Amino acid sequence: MALSRRDFIKSGLAAGAAALAVSAPGEMLAKEAKPKRFKKKAKRVLIIAFDGIRVDGLAQAHTPNIDMLAKEGSMSIKTRDVMPSITLPNFTSMLCGAGPEVHGVDTNGWRLDNQKLPAVETDADGYFPSMFKQLKDGVPGIKTSYFWNWKPLINTINQKYIDRSLYESDEQYLKLYDEAFNFMKENRDVPTLTFLYTVHTDHVGHQHAWMSPEYIKSIEEGDEQVGVLINRLKKEDLYEDAHILFVTDHGGIKKGHGGVSKEEMIVPWIIKGPGIKQNFMIDEANNTVNTATTILHLFGLEQPRCWVGEVPYSIFK
Repeated sequence: MALSRRDFIKSGLAAGAAALAVSAPGEMLAKEAKPKRFKKKAKRVLIIAFDGIRVDGLAQAHTPNIDMLAKEGSMSIKTRDVMPSITLPNFTSMLCGAGPEVHGVDTNGWRLDNQKLPAVETDADGYFPSMFKQLKDGVPGIKTSYFWNWKPLINTINQKYIDRSLYESDEQYLKLYDEAFNFMKENRDVPTLTFLYTVHTDHVGHQHAWMSPEYIKSIEEGDEQVGVLINRLKKEDLYEDAHILFVTDHGGIKKGHGGVSKEEMIVPWIIKGPGIKQNFMIDEANNTVNTATTILHLFGLEQPRCWVGEVPYSIFK
């Protein structure tokens, strides 16, 4: 009997959540996948980032729109984040294709003028090279954007490689979704990268605890806005040829995170778009640092030598 879209996604997520507790040593090791190159260059890439999403939290929440992205694309429920399992080191790693031991961002308080470990390589302004820099240098005419609502998140990125940005305080994020849509619409005829981040799910976890009813509700509220955005993109014929990623930086346990528990270190990762397998559960080992590497690959670029990410080639048709 064929599974419905929701049943498929939720059953996969639930199985992944259960596996966290019983995984045998070595279960997370990669299965060899024949490299399948993305044959066309991406036209537009949208990264939808929720802060602090546990695998079993996403499984429990009613998220029809995120489920649809997974059903239409490829999904991992055993992607690992980087240590420490906190926000700034992890999003820096996602956007810069390397971990803290390479880029040097080890705390949420990192600033360019306050760092302990220098990055192995920097641009002319002292920043570790991000995917924004690589894309602006390597893709003619590309437009990039960055929309966020946790102020320190931008501190590790050289903003001169970002064409449009908007910061919203007090956990507001509806305007961020509006701006992301407007940016993609206005630049429909050129390549685009849109980074769209919301922190509310993490803050609810800290206030009420991860896996609390309030935390689950916060994921569901975010999913509603994902649905609004998707519907607007569809009406403008901007959805079908878009690559959309759903990512997160870490999980959580009780009212915190930063440790090495499976609930903090293993997270969901989703990608859909042209050339990506549909209804596919990623079995090979995956890490959040692969996010930037994969996006560069979609745009036909090689990553810089200072990056360490890998493309999960099994996602390609």
